[in-house]
Amino acid sequence: MTAYAAIRPHRIDIPQADLDDLRGRLARTRWPSGLPGAGGEAGVPLEYLKELAEYWRSDYDWRVQEARLNEFPQFTTTIDGQNVHFLHVRSPEPDALPLIITHGWPGSIVEFVDLIGPLTDPARHGGDPADAFHVVAPSLPGFGFSGPVHEAGWDTRRVARAWAGLMSRLGYTRYGAQGGDTGSIVSSELGRIDQGHVIGVHVNNRPGSPRPARRGRAGILPPAPLTPYCPHQGGTNGRFPPAANCWAAVRCS
Repeated sequence: MTAYAAIRPHRIDIPQADLDDLRGRLARTRWPSGLPGAGGEAGVPLEYLKELAEYWRSDYDWRVQEARLNEFPQFTTTIDGQNVHFLHVRSPEPDALPLIITHGWPGSIVEFVDLIGPLTDPARHGGDPADAFHVVAPSLPGFGFSGPVHEAGWDTRRVARAWAGLMSRLGYTRYGAQGGDTGSIVSSELGRIDQGHVIGVHVNNRPGSPRPARRGRAGILPPAPLTPYCPHQGGTNGRFPPAANCWAAVRCS
């Protein structure tokens, strides 16, 4: 394996000097004067922002969060010239389905720390072992430890191509994809790009999707109907035609 394609173990260990520097810079913040009575109409309310900064300076315990993330196997690799950081947690079930899950913007792999256990070991969490997954959770380029980004052009399609390369590099030839928010766009793109290997795509909180409820003159209206979509059809603008033969948005026949 070349150095370019190597998968390297990774462990989060932020130097204490960096944490001390951050706390010092927060303590030295030069605050502007607020606009009386403006509330949130003129930006983030000043008192709220001061409270938030003080929380980050004195209350937030990074070492606790760092230890929590380090409970999961982590790796980095280089794909298309970009450093990519990811969690890779294999299920104890030998027939588990590989699943790549993608976070949104703004967001991070922290969104998934409470999901990984039930996904990889459902029997331990009261579920069916047949529903187990091998979980791959990469950080989007420029997010967390997948960075820095050294060039422009990392749109959702390029990220999807990188994810296809990552799953191939891990030896997965049949897998599912899940994503929320921006991750939903990446996952849909992945379903189109890697049709020979992606068996299903599930998305949530897709940008532009109907909200759970709408308010009308008579009060709360029922949710707008959802239409199943197929990522293996349509153009590159993220809008897909209905596909009644798809499940879980989607598995195409």
